[in-house]
Amino acid sequence: MVFYFSGTGNSAYIAERISQALDDRLCSLNQEIKNHRLFKGKTPKRMIFVLPTYAWRIPKVVEEWILKSRFYGTPEAYFVMNCGGEIGNAAKYIRKLCRKKEFLYRGCAEIVMPENYIAMFSAPDETEAKEIIAKAEPKIDAVIEQIAEGKTLEEEKEGFMGAALSGPINILFYPAIVHAKKFWADDQCIGCRKCADACPLNNITMEERKPKWHNKCTHCMACITVCPTKAIEYGKKSTGKPRYRCPYGQMKDR
Repeated sequence: MVFYFSGTGNSAYIAERISQALDDRLCSLNQEIKNHRLFKGKTPKRMIFVLPTYAWRIPKVVEEWILKSRFYGTPEAYFVMNCGGEIGNAAKYIRKLCRKKEFLYRGCAEIVMPENYIAMFSAPDETEAKEIIAKAEPKIDAVIEQIAEGKTLEEEKEGFMGAALSGPINILFYPAIVHAKKFWADDQCIGCRKCADACPLNNITMEERKPKWHNKCTHCMACITVCPTKAIEYGKKSTGKPRYRCPYGQMKDR
């Protein structure tokens, strides 16, 4: 089974590619988390988690979902993380998670995809984004081949900088940066509620046909990128910046 969590479509696209190539079932963790559903029942022998990189680790909401879910036996667990730059030493913390859940850890692959974190960085325009994805395709193919052959995924070398990014910086990043206080919608908002529907944490409610953000946010950037009128901003950091959504796969039109 291929589990994925995706705010703007990168993970969804990679998961879709893997699922089609391996003839494996897809499971959207966005929907599982949004609908308060944990995993239970028969556990597949092979689980593939395709995830974005949040502060140089897997998203906390996904880690919490895995920890709370009930898996049986010792399933193989492959992790495929996409990022705008690097995943740091994320694998160290994934190995720890796998030990807790008694998963057989089969590696963590890093795939560089277009940057989408416009709360801090600039996203590429459509042409540049497609070029970045084209460069990522051979890595996606390699990951598929390694999983199909039952090999452990090739990992990037862990270094001092990665240890800092995934360790103390991650710990500081969440309370300091990851919140919804700076999201707002301007007068271009048409009250379509696409942002609320896209939020995997149900953190957005519509009040007088305008979105209101609450205190649960994982900075997935789904809301700000799905808005059809580009009415949503994040403070002043997002003003005038491209909104990136993966141009391929099931989320491109959502």
